[in-house]
Amino acid sequence: MKPATAITERAADLSLRLIAAFNLLFLTAFFATLLFAATQANARDDAAACTGRDLIAAMKQDDPAKLEQIRAEADGVANGDAVLWRIEKDGVEPSYLFGTMHMSDPRVVRLSDDAEAALEASRTVVIETTEILDQSKMMAAMAAQPELMMFTDDTTLFSLLSEEDRAAAEAALNQRGIPPASVQKMKPWMIASMVALPACELARKASGAKVLDIELAERAQADGKALEGLETIVDQLGAMASLPMEFHMRGLVDTLALGERIDDVIETMIVLYLDGETGMFWPFFRAVLPSDEQSEAGFAAFEEAMITARNDTMAARAAPLIDAGGAFIAVGALHLPGDDGLVSLLREAGYTVSAVQ
Repeated sequence: MKPATAITERAADLSLRLIAAFNLLFLTAFFATLLFAATQANARDDAAACTGRDLIAAMKQDDPAKLEQIRAEADGVANGDAVLWRIEKDGVEPSYLFGTMHMSDPRVVRLSDDAEAALEASRTVVIETTEILDQSKMMAAMAAQPELMMFTDDTTLFSLLSEEDRAAAEAALNQRGIPPASVQKMKPWMIASMVALPACELARKASGAKVLDIELAERAQADGKALEGLETIVDQLGAMASLPMEFHMRGLVDTLALGERIDDVIETMIVLYLDGETGMFWPFFRAVLPSDEQSEAGFAAFEEAMITARNDTMAARAAPLIDAGGAFIAVGALHLPGDDGLVSLLREAGYTVSAVQ
């Protein structure tokens, strides 16, 4: 039998990375709201206050050596020190690349002066997918390929779990006010996309608060700017659904097991994001919660499907918009850093890309 600490580390490691994954997927903003009807019991006014703590700040006091190790690794991440980038090409007005978090936290939604100026100067605003702004289009796209989100045969969520994991999953869902029977035909990543958010974020969404990306899109429409998307709903759903079912099932069980620690993870991600330290995310996860070979193999597939391949698509589809000039391109911040990130890809395509903030 494995020691409890080892089990906790495995659960926390996978869950931390999945939480980061869900912040890559714009559609989770929609799914979290869609599924919230099942969790209203957990969205009372007293749940609206966020309780997460900044784990980096705690580490600064409790384990400065480990924090120094994390920062040293982050220093080696290309383009991991800014969320706003200026894109230039001879003969056209500059464009901007802006990293977002798909959350409604007021600190995230409030733009810096530099980002505000870049947005105001733009003629075209670009987000990951514009289809999320029209629920009828969303529902039509999902209905056209239900197998991306639902089990369409006799399979159920719980038929894929051991008795022990099923009992744990059902208990965790009930604790969150989600009747297990109501979600048993959903693919595990849909449920995980909701439970990988703290109650305060769900409560904000239930009250009508919008994630940053939607705020930007609606501002563009109100100001008469052109609005474009880099992906379709099917692109995003297909990327998530392409990952092995075992990966999703293990991730759901472990995310449910993480419980309230999710609040700490989200708070830490927000603090790093506000400081523009996008290169810190993965080094932090790796240093604090080492993983085994099995989870590393799963995340190699995840990085290829959810980051690298999507970055290539985004860069190719952004190019004509940049060539037209005056574009403000807003995508999840984790798409920006790294040798395969959007900043590097745009430079390889011949653009001059420089950090603003």
